[in-house]
Amino acid sequence: MVEPVGNHYVVARPVYSENLFNEEHEKLHRYHKTFWDHLKLYFRCSPQRVKKIALGLFPIVSWLPVYRFREWILSDIISGINTGLVAVLQGLAFALLVNIPPGYGLYAAFFPVLVYFIFGTSRHISVGPFPVLSLMVGGAVVRLVPDDIAGNGTSTNISAINEERVMVAASVTFLSGVFQLLLGILQFGFIVIYLSQSLISGFTTAAAIHVVVSQLKFMLQLPVPGFNKPFGIVYTLERVFSQITETNIADLVTSLVVLVIVFVVKEMNDRYKAKLPTPIPIELLVTVLAALISHFVNFEEKFNVAVVGKLEEGFQAPVAPDVGVLQNCIGDSISIAIVGFAVAFSVAKVYSIKHDYPVDGNQELVAFGLGNIVGGSFKGFASSTALSRSGVQESTGGKTQIAGIVSAVIVLIVILGIGFLLAPLQKSVLASLALGNLKGMLMQFKEVGILWRKDKYDCVIWVVTFLAAVFLGLDIGLATAVAFQLLTVVIRSQIPSCAVLVNVGRSNIYRNRKDYTDIYEPEGVKIFRCSSPIFFANIEFFREKLITAVGFNPLRVLRKRNKALRKIRKMLKKGELQVTPKGLICMANHTHESDEELDNNRIEELDQPTSMTDLPIQIDWGADLPPGITVPRVDIHSIILDFSAVSFLDFSAMRVLQKTLKEFVRIDIDIYIAGAHEGFLDKLERCAFFDEEIKPSMFFLTIHDAVLHILLKKDIASSPKLKLTKEKGSSNDYIIIPSNGLRSRECTVRLLSPV
Repeated sequence: MVEPVGNHYVVARPVYSENLFNEEHEKLHRYHKTFWDHLKLYFRCSPQRVKKIALGLFPIVSWLPVYRFREWILSDIISGINTGLVAVLQGLAFALLVNIPPGYGLYAAFFPVLVYFIFGTSRHISVGPFPVLSLMVGGAVVRLVPDDIAGNGTSTNISAINEERVMVAASVTFLSGVFQLLLGILQFGFIVIYLSQSLISGFTTAAAIHVVVSQLKFMLQLPVPGFNKPFGIVYTLERVFSQITETNIADLVTSLVVLVIVFVVKEMNDRYKAKLPTPIPIELLVTVLAALISHFVNFEEKFNVAVVGKLEEGFQAPVAPDVGVLQNCIGDSISIAIVGFAVAFSVAKVYSIKHDYPVDGNQELVAFGLGNIVGGSFKGFASSTALSRSGVQESTGGKTQIAGIVSAVIVLIVILGIGFLLAPLQKSVLASLALGNLKGMLMQFKEVGILWRKDKYDCVIWVVTFLAAVFLGLDIGLATAVAFQLLTVVIRSQIPSCAVLVNVGRSNIYRNRKDYTDIYEPEGVKIFRCSSPIFFANIEFFREKLITAVGFNPLRVLRKRNKALRKIRKMLKKGELQVTPKGLICMANHTHESDEELDNNRIEELDQPTSMTDLPIQIDWGADLPPGITVPRVDIHSIILDFSAVSFLDFSAMRVLQKTLKEFVRIDIDIYIAGAHEGFLDKLERCAFFDEEIKPSMFFLTIHDAVLHILLKKDIASSPKLKLTKEKGSSNDYIIIPSNGLRSRECTVRLLSPV
């Protein structure tokens, strides 16, 4: 019964052990599904399930019929046009990161959008090239098709190298799509949870550094080969600075001017986005202006600048991936698949929360997987979503993926009709546009200080991920970062937080004894809390902390007591000890005997429970013992383990825990476990945890239940803290009358008999 009294509450109920509570309230024994039950359910076929799978596989069927044409179509068209213009320029720019001709970036900005329109679940992300993925694909391209070191820079040789690189990029993209599709079919959408926000932030920041370094050769127009190996960024910078005197000044000036203009206008867009009806399309304006100037001034001939050149018109026939490439880029494809999905799903999740609609991680894997398979077949490269492009689609009023289709139409127009207008555009302009989209990633450096103040583990993960990705490369760096992140989880769970609890405020609240002054600690009772799962890696740490908390090693005490009993038996047999009403009296001078002699090669017997049935007197281990016999003093009689934060206990830890508890029980210390979660007791019973020494009756609902049970069991009628008054008509209900004790009001408790 609960009685509210102002801002206080008073609860009157019996003291409950787990067993008593379950019996009194008739706990139901639920059937827990096995693995085979879940498997049968998963493969069950019914009309409703077929309909659900069809709707899940083709999300367009759910939202397109309810599309609000009059309300949304204009917003989607405007958003699609803006997004399409940005997608064209980013496709051209990010193709340079892949080390293939810019025109192939348009394919990466077109085909995945069509596939995502049918299979995707996010309404606002813009699918297409992403700088990090482009750089990762470019790393595989450079590794498998290196630059022409011999310097035979003929047009035929360059064309052949480009064709090989396009095929490698397409094959890597195809294989990454296959991995994403398989992960989606196998319902592995949860894999993104292993990439924490700190890891993704550190990784994308490192990728931004790689993008900056990789674009230096286009901004300076230097013949710098790619280095896709550990410390490749160092070798690249060494090559750049060794040839810095050969910089093309026209390209350098153009790059710096474009960078400044793009950064300034983007800053204005961010600062005045509430007042601007639509962001200023600075990339488009700069591209058009730069192409016109380059064409009419004839930069290519006058200053020998590198230009985009003639773009492929129309589409090429789909091709099958190169089997040889597939065998050599499995690791690259897995990394690209995971990173692409993680980034896209993170952005999709943000917009889904903002606009209140669900996104399905498994279906997103299917959508991106099919998009990359189709894109790779048409010689595109890996797609995900660029943060800036998705921001344009959402901020300009995009409501659904109709905006994505409109953006794909814009890309299609460029591919089929007006691509030739971009032929005089300098590659240095595209490089600057690629760098202009990195502001958000580079600004993530600010997170280091914030993370250090909030969570040092996350800060270390960020720094390690960044350094590993920068110096070891994006593929090895990602694997290193994931391994390090999991290692931090192991370390944190292997060294759990443990504390000794005490009663605070004479109530039913128990907290760390180091944090409060108004505390009450029942005499002879230790309350120990472990705030972590207990498993094979931390069970020894748990045991050591428990031994430290109680102040003695129970196994050592047990062995000392058994050794003492052996010695007492030997002395009684020799007549050196005599039993009197006052206890044992030594009748002879003490002679020291070594532990080895006493053990008599029976060390295993020392770990068994003490037995005094053959002695004429019961030994009181707290009283004085005969001369020459010393046993560590034990000042506690009960230990309560707070398991409210222990989410699971594995079998290895269970064996060690059982052994440890038995050691305490064998030296006459009662063990109680409080707050264990539902199913904990059932698991212990299934694993044969209980026996004659360890019993289910040790489990209590709360710490307070266990404390009250201990006080009642230890004859608190004679305690100065509490007095018991028996209720009339009841055999085991008592009233606690406090005298500076635990309760501030009389309440009924039930004295439990041992099970």
